[in-house]
Amino acid sequence: MISRVNQYFFYSFLNSFISLFATLFLVVSIVFFIQIARITSYIEISLGELFRLYSYLLPQILLFTAPIAFFIGVAVSFYRLSKENESTVIFTLGQSPDNVGRFFVLLGGILSVLMLLNALILMPYAQHLNKTFIEYKKTKFSLNIRPGEFGQRFGEWLVFANEQDKEEFSYKNIVLYNPNPLNERLITAQSGELINENSALALKLENGRLYDISLQKWQIGEFKDMTIRSSIASTRFGAFNLLEYWKEALSNQKRARDFSIYTLVALFPLACVLFALSFGLITQRYENGILYFGSFGVLLAYFALIMILAKKPSIAIILIFTLFFSISFITFKHKILSKY
Repeated sequence: MISRVNQYFFYSFLNSFISLFATLFLVVSIVFFIQIARITSYIEISLGELFRLYSYLLPQILLFTAPIAFFIGVAVSFYRLSKENESTVIFTLGQSPDNVGRFFVLLGGILSVLMLLNALILMPYAQHLNKTFIEYKKTKFSLNIRPGEFGQRFGEWLVFANEQDKEEFSYKNIVLYNPNPLNERLITAQSGELINENSALALKLENGRLYDISLQKWQIGEFKDMTIRSSIASTRFGAFNLLEYWKEALSNQKRARDFSIYTLVALFPLACVLFALSFGLITQRYENGILYFGSFGVLLAYFALIMILAKKPSIAIILIFTLFFSISFITFKHKILSKY
């Protein structure tokens, strides 16, 4: 059961958090939209596909905005209450700052758990879908065969189409040539169409001939329909293995670095919430406070250590989290609990 005082503190924090989170979310979203816009230089995407790509980036945006907004929101909301002497009056009337600290540590812990689920489960899936969608669009764009042009490729095949049908990916009088010196192949077809087959692109040919030319013999065959598949990977959700993805952290430095960064950013609210309370709770009459300097210092130190130690998850995660949580507790005990 949440006490009325903690409810009051929570609603005050919520006002600061929402405004900070909305601002950070908007700024980071604009940055990611610019990155998406760069993709349009080599692939064609519709407005719906633009927002689809943006949705794949949402877990990453949340990870790098919610923890920082939480930390600054706690500090700013209590600093505002302290300037108006509300927090001082509440503590003077018997409310324990230890109780308030426990409440906000619990809030930080809940947010950290949610961010861990987001970082270690949702983000890998979203990044996989984002990558495969872009590869799919790149392949589809490169396979958009232009009629009357030589030197176009479909995988290992050189493709020539005499004319394009009214439909965007339908063609007439197609010639494909595979220049393998050990086994050359030539295919002619009256018509063909680029199709999406189980999330992979394929070229479906109709009414044609196949010429198989090897060093020993030549073979000629006729076909009514033939499908040539591209090598693009499937974008199906079930094709991704989350456990195998994170197992790569044992041998892959980039994956290990990602694991360290995502985990520690997710744990930031829990590790540093007592710092935020220590900077926000001041006695206005006797203290100027170090809200901005302290908050910036903690952010800088925390993320700098992440960058330095990120390649060693077993050391980085335990060391950085324990170090900052311990120092924040000592700071809170010395600066707040000893006074109220």
